[in-house]
Amino acid sequence: MMGQAGSTLTAAVDVAESALLGGRVRLRQPVKGYRAGMDAALLAAAVDAKPGERLIEAGCGAGAVLMQVAARRLGVTLAGLERDVTAAGLARENAALNGVEDRTTIVSGDVAQGFRALDLPTFDWAVSNPPFFDDPGALRAPGPGKMGAWMADDGLKAWTGFLLKAVREGGRIVVIHRADRLADLLALLGEKAGSFAIRPIHPYADQPAKRVLVQGIKTGKAPLRLLPPLVLHDRTEAKHSPEAEAILRGEAGLGW
Repeated sequence: MMGQAGSTLTAAVDVAESALLGGRVRLRQPVKGYRAGMDAALLAAAVDAKPGERLIEAGCGAGAVLMQVAARRLGVTLAGLERDVTAAGLARENAALNGVEDRTTIVSGDVAQGFRALDLPTFDWAVSNPPFFDDPGALRAPGPGKMGAWMADDGLKAWTGFLLKAVREGGRIVVIHRADRLADLLALLGEKAGSFAIRPIHPYADQPAKRVLVQGIKTGKAPLRLLPPLVLHDRTEAKHSPEAEAILRGEAGLGW
């Protein structure tokens, strides 16, 4: 069951509605500040959960990933943790807007509290798009609404620690993050997870990867697999490559 709606909190925020996955998902998010985009679409596309499985997202924002997973994966029960009360309220509203409030729970809280503080059973899937910058000096003058999404007050270790506790043994963790933090991400997740699969995300075929999608299995022991890259843009007039466009429209996923 979904948590109580935060309509009184979100009423004071200017929001706009966007259509995702070719119109299958409606998403209300703030006009100013952080707005979900390609990273959320890729993270959702990387989830191949089966009906009856349970998934939690750490730092769910307004619910862009959760709503796309809900549309892609029918019968999956969803939960989201979000410390920003306005974003959490929007996530609840978006669950109702998309008719999935009966299988979506949004919890107001912080990864720094730890998973056990939520008093929830473990999940089959734990996913996240953690804040990218631990160092405020690395930010390029973000607006106030973007600060929390870009800056990891608690550091990457708090996020990976939460995910490792949230997922059952044999469950899957999926993270999208900066490519230059791949070594840190593997070291932290490797404390309790293995069987890693890595998919580099390149802006163009002739440019280095800027993002990585990493999947790990809790207590997994299989060798690491480096998968073929996903290239987001080509040099034609199209905004996205055919592969990326198919993901954005919900016509394709990202298998492991």
